[in-house]
Amino acid sequence: SGFQSWQYRLIEYAVGNRNLAMLRPHAHRPDLTAILEAELARPTLYDEALRWLAGTGLPVPDHVLTRDLRQAWRFDPEVEQVWITVYRDPERHWEAYELAEKLVDFEDYFRRWRFNHLTTVERVIGMKRGTGGTGGASYLRRMLEVELFPELWRLRTSL
Repeated sequence: SGFQSWQYRLIEYAVGNRNLAMLRPHAHRPDLTAILEAELARPTLYDEALRWLAGTGLPVPDHVLTRDLRQAWRFDPEVEQVWITVYRDPERHWEAYELAEKLVDFEDYFRRWRFNHLTTVERVIGMKRGTGGTGGASYLRRMLEVELFPELWRLRTSL
């Protein structure tokens, strides 16, 4: 089960889906919990991207740069404005624009993987309970709604 896979959880935490409840399936293994806790102490991929943007002089808000890294990312309208600045003048902010597009590509592929996983589960076990104790397909369907880089998706409406 991906739900029980510490390696999959490590990937999720690294890219920003930081659901602390997902430590529980690993509580019986202090060694694995320690690895996951260590990942929660590190910046996510998106945190690093935002830190880089700040380093280029773009006005990333301090509350974003100093946020509690253990917590899941929440949409921030000020961060969306930073990305809008990038997208309105991609020639001036070419590297930031390219970074944003690569992040969107990554999330697009990740969503497709989740969707393919959902359809495989439905094909194999239908609507039965998931092997990790979740609702199975119903749980996986909810995971399709998780956004890793919400500002990069929502800014398209604002442009």
